[in-house]
Amino acid sequence: MIDIIITDDHPLLLEGLKNVFAAEKDLMVKACFFDGQSTLEGLKNITADVLFLDINLPDINSIEVVAQIKNTYPEMKIIILSVHNEFAVINSMLQEGADGYIQKNASGIDIITGIHTVLQGTVFLCTQTQQIMQRKQQEGLKKVPKITRREKEILQQAAKGYTTIQIADILFISPHTVDSHRKNLMEKFEVKNLTTVIKLALEYGLIRESL
Repeated sequence: MIDIIITDDHPLLLEGLKNVFAAEKDLMVKACFFDGQSTLEGLKNITADVLFLDINLPDINSIEVVAQIKNTYPEMKIIILSVHNEFAVINSMLQEGADGYIQKNASGIDIITGIHTVLQGTVFLCTQTQQIMQRKQQEGLKKVPKITRREKEILQQAAKGYTTIQIADILFISPHTVDSHRKNLMEKFEVKNLTTVIKLALEYGLIRESL
C-alpha cells in the first residue's frame, strides 16, 4: 500500500484528487492539510510515501516547505501541484528536491503515473512541464530568487503602495537602508524597477496580495 498526504487549500481539487486515488487499490490518502505550517506539524506524527503539495500555500512559500521537508524527511517523495508554468519556478522546485511537478489540469493517468515514477527514484514531469523544461528558456530568471526577511518586509509594504520614507518609518529603519534593499531586489530579479519585482514576487508566492 502506498500512503499519500495531500496539501491543498482548494476543496474541489482536494476532493478530485481523493477520488482519483480511491479508484486505485494500492493507494491510500493518509492525511490532508490546507497550508504549509499544518503540513510540517502533521509530518511529525504521520508518515507517508508521497506528498502532493500545492505550489500556492496560504502561509509559507512552497519552495521553503520543500526544502524543510527534504532536510527532515529525505526519503519522502514530493510532487508539486501547480498552475505555474514559469521555468524559474519549476527549476527552483526541482533544485530544492521536489521529485515531481504536475500541472493542475493534468489527467488522472498523469497523476497516478507520477506516483509510481517518483517511487522508482525518477523525477516525474507532466507533459506540459516537460515541454517547458526542454525549451530551457534563454531569457529571464532560471531560479526564483531567495530574498531575506527584511527584503520580504520591504516588498510587502511597497506592494501596498508605500513610499521609501513611509516604509522606513513603518519598519524603523533609515530611508537609505530601504533604498539599498530595493536596489538589491532589482538586481536579484534582474529587472529595472521595483514594480516588476513586486509583480514577480506575487507570481512566485514570495509575498501576498495586499488587502
